[in-house]
Amino acid sequence: MKTKQYSAKIFEITLEDEESFISFFNKNHPLLQNNLIVINGQESENIKRYLEDKNLKYLFNVEIPSYKKQKSNIEPIKQELEQVKEKIEPQKKQKTNLKVIDKLVRSGQEIAIDGDLLLLNRVNSGGSIIINGTLIVTQIVDGSIRCNGDFMMLQASHKANIVFHNVEVDNTFLQNKLNRVELINNEIVITPVLKETSWV
Repeated sequence: MKTKQYSAKIFEITLEDEESFISFFNKNHPLLQNNLIVINGQESENIKRYLEDKNLKYLFNVEIPSYKKQKSNIEPIKQELEQVKEKIEPQKKQKTNLKVIDKLVRSGQEIAIDGDLLLLNRVNSGGSIIINGTLIVTQIVDGSIRCNGDFMMLQASHKANIVFHNVEVDNTFLQNKLNRVELINNEIVITPVLKETSWV
């Protein structure tokens, strides 16, 4: 016994009247030549003759196996992807602009930034940074930081005032080492990056 399995392209159509059916196939038959045409409706000799003249393969009133079960398993995944897309799209529109500053933030000076910031110097006592993006400070922070980004990396002294996503961070966890501060499951997590940091 010999068997073969084919992946068939099937085009299903409901026959309402011969005139509109023939008009549709006159316009589209080149696109449908490699399809099996499944026609739901009253069998018609005119339609059969027309399809044979066009050399199209067809069947009348055949039930195509439904894959609704498989589709229903895919549906939650599709919805999840859509939700992820909705979150990503606005972020795509915003330009991810990283600003790099290598100057000292002096007392009385305030830096406000919408994007991300890499500060290659220190923040003096009385100096402040307000930022909506990610923040990395390579030198000690004695001043004030307000960060609402994905994370921040810094080392702060006991004089510093650090607020991450509107929550004040305990300075004792930020002293003597570079730390990564991030929000995970609505909880601020502080992870030491290096015990002694040298950026030179």
